[in-house]
Amino acid sequence: MANGGERRRVGPSLPMPVFVAVLVCVTVALITLDSLTSTAVRLLPLLVFLPSIVSGLGNVRQTAFASVWVVLVMGGTLAYLGADLDDNLLAAGFAGLFGVAAVISCRYRVHREEEVYRLRSAAAALQRQIVRPLPLRSGDVLVDGLYQPVEEDAMVGGDMYEVAASPHGTRLLIADVQGKGLPAIGTALAVLGAFREAAYREATLIGVVEAMESAVTRHNLGAGRGGEPERLVTALVLDIRRGPVVEAVNCGHIAPYIIHDGRAYQAALGEPAVPLGLAGLAPGPRAVAWFAFPTGATMLLCTDGVTEARDSAGAFYPLAARLRTWARHPPRRLAETVGADVRSFTGAPPRDDIAILTLTRTRASS
Repeated sequence: MANGGERRRVGPSLPMPVFVAVLVCVTVALITLDSLTSTAVRLLPLLVFLPSIVSGLGNVRQTAFASVWVVLVMGGTLAYLGADLDDNLLAAGFAGLFGVAAVISCRYRVHREEEVYRLRSAAAALQRQIVRPLPLRSGDVLVDGLYQPVEEDAMVGGDMYEVAASPHGTRLLIADVQGKGLPAIGTALAVLGAFREAAYREATLIGVVEAMESAVTRHNLGAGRGGEPERLVTALVLDIRRGPVVEAVNCGHIAPYIIHDGRAYQAALGEPAVPLGLAGLAPGPRAVAWFAFPTGATMLLCTDGVTEARDSAGAFYPLAARLRTWARHPPRRLAETVGADVRSFTGAPPRDDIAILTLTRTRASS
């Protein structure tokens, strides 16, 4: 809804002057064709369908205008052709009935579009409140990047990220909830709440992940009682301190990419653990991995909205190859370049949220 209670205009309607000009041109073209073919009386009733076409594309005002226009044109044309008064009134009456039906149909369509728009906007606004605006800074790293939630029905995902400057070091989370819609956002809130608390409380990264695992389990139990399916969460949790090595626990997420000295490569974290919500089915406890993050390097993290994007032939987006091409881009430009290239690669609106984070150190490692 717009400010001041003004209803938001929906649909690809033309500006009113342009619409009137198009309506006049269509009418003149049809009457001219009637005149040239000497079949005006048979073709003229086609104008009755004009308001119905407008009702599916334009707004209520345009549909009402088209309905009145058709009644006047048909009545005037039939009178000019010398039709009987009864025939004239009958044709105008039918045109009026079709016009009223078209206006009612248009009002219903516009109402439904406004309702859908409000739901989309509310879901997207809620998701934007889940994740803080970029860039984010701690004493160890500067986090920048790109975050694009999808604003379509049942297509609002659960991508999330967070940075916590804890007493134990800078803890960073990037995660993706399975599924779409508001239930996925509810799971994201549970995970974020657990991370924000545990990142400051827990001395170890495994302790942070276990707190998030418990939050997902509890949330799934509550969702199950309400008839909602259980949801899994892929997550990557990092502990970044002043040293050149980063600690990581990978719960089924995409491993980070390191861009340094004109090279781009994916950090070797070993076999990823199961996603959050499946710890009870794992063959063993989650493991910690370490990888180098030297001074002057850029770390890139992303969600599967990037890596699982496909082109028209079904091929996946080649992130690793693209990063090698752009290895000398500055961090902020790198995220924007990847985001724009993903949209160009797919050639269609995104079907999933996209989160791309770039990390650089704010001070030299020791």
